[in-house]
Amino acid sequence: MNKIIIQVLVLTLLLSATATAQKNTVPGQFENSRILETVDDEYIPVSRKSMKTSEAYRYSSVYVTTVQVNVNEEGENMLGDAANEPSIAFDPTDHNNMVIGWRQFDTIASNFRQAGYGYTSDGGLTWTFPGTIEPGVFRSDPVLDSDKWGNFYFNSLSLDSSGLMSKVFLSDNQGTNWDEGTFAQGGDKPWMSIDKTDGPGSGNIYNYWNASTICPPHNFTRSTNGNLSYEDCSSILGDPGWGTTAINAQGKLFVAGSQDTNFVVARSSNAQYPGQMVTWDLAVPVYLDGSMKVFAGYESPNPLGLLGQAVIAIDSSGTETDGNIYLMCSVDRHSNSDPGDVMFSRSTDEGETWSDPVQVNDDPGYNAWQWFGTMSVAPNGRIDAIWLDTRGHPGTVISELYYSYSLNGGVTWSINESISESFDPHVGWPNQNKLGDYFHMFSDSDCAHLAWAATFNGEQDIYYSHISQVTGIKDDKGTTKRCLAQNFPNPFVDKTSIRYTVWSRSMTTIELTDIKGKVIRTLVHRIHSPGSYQIELQSRGLKQGMYYYTLRSGQLIETRKLVVIK
Repeated sequence: MNKIIIQVLVLTLLLSATATAQKNTVPGQFENSRILETVDDEYIPVSRKSMKTSEAYRYSSVYVTTVQVNVNEEGENMLGDAANEPSIAFDPTDHNNMVIGWRQFDTIASNFRQAGYGYTSDGGLTWTFPGTIEPGVFRSDPVLDSDKWGNFYFNSLSLDSSGLMSKVFLSDNQGTNWDEGTFAQGGDKPWMSIDKTDGPGSGNIYNYWNASTICPPHNFTRSTNGNLSYEDCSSILGDPGWGTTAINAQGKLFVAGSQDTNFVVARSSNAQYPGQMVTWDLAVPVYLDGSMKVFAGYESPNPLGLLGQAVIAIDSSGTETDGNIYLMCSVDRHSNSDPGDVMFSRSTDEGETWSDPVQVNDDPGYNAWQWFGTMSVAPNGRIDAIWLDTRGHPGTVISELYYSYSLNGGVTWSINESISESFDPHVGWPNQNKLGDYFHMFSDSDCAHLAWAATFNGEQDIYYSHISQVTGIKDDKGTTKRCLAQNFPNPFVDKTSIRYTVWSRSMTTIELTDIKGKVIRTLVHRIHSPGSYQIELQSRGLKQGMYYYTLRSGQLIETRKLVVIK
């Protein structure tokens, strides 16, 4: 008890000091008394069969395959609806079975949202979108997970006379059908994790939320009986908000979230034991050199939403990074003027202490938004990270999906890779100026599986992306390394920069070719020592259009495309 009291006092002093040092807090952050999920518009029934359609969006490259999820029975896109804020879960016994849930808006004329869902049994190649759980019932903030036996759970909030509350629905047939749901206390922005270990907490369901109206001021509950019932509300030490949860291999529960201008991670070692009252061992402030940014205005990519939640993940690989705890969030930087960077920190002692923050995105300058940063850890210890990024379209909100990975516990990160076409997040708003508040992903040893939202069809839709680990050259340990970065900016008018890495002393050549493969310019041709390099390409003498640039270094060959605008 004395240890807990001391930790609370330390946490209070540190957070107070941080708040004093950082005067520029984000307006509107952590107004816990404010209900952010309300029924503003009426439900407007829409017959899916009467909706006009278009071809569903699909995108493939060397590294990623992206498939639209919210499609009709014929696999077509339905015009005039909207879908955002997706969450994904997988069957641990068969990763071909996955379910994605989202906020479904049957028409953009109304912000009345429901619990939309889709499922796949072929590894994400095709998806079935049957409709919504409880059609015509207001539901929001979906979060999905599964237990180790392959049952799926769908956590979603609703609003009744008592306030915001959660229900957790169960599917024992790969997401095809759902039960009537179980009352799970709850409030705004819930998050849920299910214990998949073989320990005493196996199957426990933990539900945590940001702002409570059903049992103020509490923000936590659990089920220890397989979703049959949930315990009375309790409070998490440190009061984290707008965050996520994770469980380590020993069954310990970790909760991360924002706290004023800082972040906080709480740990409970006994939440796994049924019959014991949940207590919290610690709540530690974590410095990410930035604050969570919310309600950032029309000039931001997501005017009335978050720019991303605090994401916590744990390494259970059995490798040298086993047990590491990772925290990542898209933040408004304290040390510079950048409106959004993806910042990362790690703990190697179960959350007791945390590393200095590391910036994951590698773009130069301070004028791009990196938002909706999301990560997951593979069974082999690889950390996958994605986010939306405006670096290719300076001064606008036009975004692309970016990817990076780390093979050493987040100490260093691979060259950032653009893995999508660009889109405008300001189109297709369902009478609500946001693209939701988060994306969600999980990783296996070979790839990352992402549920996300974009507007490639001119409206908000849900997508599943299968992201392979980026190819490149392998070192003597068999570790894959990247060498050629996407040029920045792209497209470009006058000039652009190309960065590349050479891993061993070798003759290195970079050639610019047209779409027919004709060499237009030789940009580099010399022997390089190991290291990172950057060159500048001028558009003078180039016609408007698409070109390719190819790096040859030793046995490695990599090609990327660039676009010149006149």
